[in-house]
Amino acid sequence: MIVGVVDYGVGNVGSVMRALEVLRVTPLLVNRATDMHAADCLILPGVGNFADCVRMLEAGQWITALKEEVVGYNKPLLGVCVGMQLLADSSTEGAVNGEPVKGLGFVSGQVKHLAAMGCQFRVPHVGWNAVNSAQAQDHLFHEIPPETDFYFVHSYAFEAKNAADVIATTQHGITVTAAVRRGHVWGTQFHPEKSSKAGFKVLKNFIEGPSC
Repeated sequence: MIVGVVDYGVGNVGSVMRALEVLRVTPLLVNRATDMHAADCLILPGVGNFADCVRMLEAGQWITALKEEVVGYNKPLLGVCVGMQLLADSSTEGAVNGEPVKGLGFVSGQVKHLAAMGCQFRVPHVGWNAVNSAQAQDHLFHEIPPETDFYFVHSYAFEAKNAADVIATTQHGITVTAAVRRGHVWGTQFHPEKSSKAGFKVLKNFIEGPSC
């Protein structure tokens, strides 16, 4: 099993690679869009600003390549943090003249600021929060008990168009999407690579799932 970690210029690639090494799988640092095809499944990290991440994806010709691999070849994909947000149709983060920034469109929905969604708690949301799986049958949370804590760092959240695409939630003044799934595409708002044993279990479940 070769797990490709998409390195398009964001800063948390190293921690994802180390987590995969702990799980004793073969991590492949993919730093050219043309090299993605060598991986059996893909992890798309992301930190910082949504619009900046999109610009880096565009500059490296990653968007076309990702769509070819994920849509054309049905390659499993896991987006992490902003990497999950990039799966959406669009985001208000970095919007110009009120025009949302276009995402990959793998999971229908829009990314919005927590305050705009009604959150009155402190933003950014940083720290450990309990996560509950909304769909117990999804293998991403296999053998992970309800109310397990995962590590979050974010100011924006995924508002899915279809409730069925939300497979886990957490609470931060409002109900926040913690994980999404559409077919063979998953995303986690939390950082599994920074979430101790439970986070490593999520990564293991993704890699060992029926789609990979």
